[in-house]
Amino acid sequence: MNRTAHCRSRRIVPVVAVAAAAALTLAGCSSSSGGKKAEEEAGNVSAGKANTPRMTIAMVTHAPSGDTFWDTIRKGAEAAAAKDNVKLIYSNDENAGDQANLVQNAIDQKVDGIAVTLAKPDALKAVVAKAEKAGIPVVGLNAGLSVWKQQGLLSFFGQDESVSGQALGSKLNATGAKHALCVIQAQGDVNLEQRCAGVKKTFSGKTDILYVNGTDMPSVKSTITAKLKQDSSIDEVVALGAPIALTAEQAVSEGGGKAKIATFDLNKDLVSAIQDGRIQFAVDQQPYLQGYLAVDSLWLYRTNGNFSGGGEQPVLTGPAFVDKSNVDAVAKFAAKGTR
Repeated sequence: MNRTAHCRSRRIVPVVAVAAAAALTLAGCSSSSGGKKAEEEAGNVSAGKANTPRMTIAMVTHAPSGDTFWDTIRKGAEAAAAKDNVKLIYSNDENAGDQANLVQNAIDQKVDGIAVTLAKPDALKAVVAKAEKAGIPVVGLNAGLSVWKQQGLLSFFGQDESVSGQALGSKLNATGAKHALCVIQAQGDVNLEQRCAGVKKTFSGKTDILYVNGTDMPSVKSTITAKLKQDSSIDEVVALGAPIALTAEQAVSEGGGKAKIATFDLNKDLVSAIQDGRIQFAVDQQPYLQGYLAVDSLWLYRTNGNFSGGGEQPVLTGPAFVDKSNVDAVAKFAAKGTR
């Protein structure tokens, strides 16, 4: 699929931020979507359901097991699938090679569209090209902002991780922090590396990087604890995901430290921690919106030839800050698992 060939035929005003096409509220998460069961689990689908021909869309992410952030992305994708009369095939693997195999599986199934995350873009480049050669439109979400156009994707939905990191670094300056520890839970993940690099760029204090194994929370806790004991000057821990932030909060609390905690991304427990004052703030990139728009954009492309972002600009879903001043407004959605 030659995205640029379509884009050259007309000039479109770039779009950098969009709202969801329909207001959807989810009461739970299902293993399949796009049918009656998914609609029932969505609670209500106020915009109705599309009467377009049934299509199949695959979403392939690099999600590790146990990270609730990805549950939120999946819920958004399932809500769009239910509205659009789409059968959604969701699969994930944090190993880049195995993720590429999952994309190949989607190609072999001759799906109508693929939504993919590009946390390690070099490992996905060849198989994405295969999908496009097979005439399957591909969009990116969450990870891959810097490469989505080069790899020929139709659109991209997510946030600029470098910009979000810089925004967090600037916000830390206002808190009086002097020494930040940025915790990366998956070494080599482009998104995570860019976040810490962004923090380091704008934070006026010292920034250290700490790599942990994000799939082993006891190890994460002990590693952070050891680092804080080793260097008592660290007064801020920057986590790159809600589970890591909550584990870091335990490490600080049980270790008797005084470091404060800021994070990227939300879940229900993280929202409660902000309300309680245990976490300072979070950068929200709206993962539900990323999942929803990725599926909906493929449906729009297949049914009406639309390009989100004009085919040239990413559709930015963040960053935005959630702190004491606005957390109560977010809490009701977090309780449903959609923020």
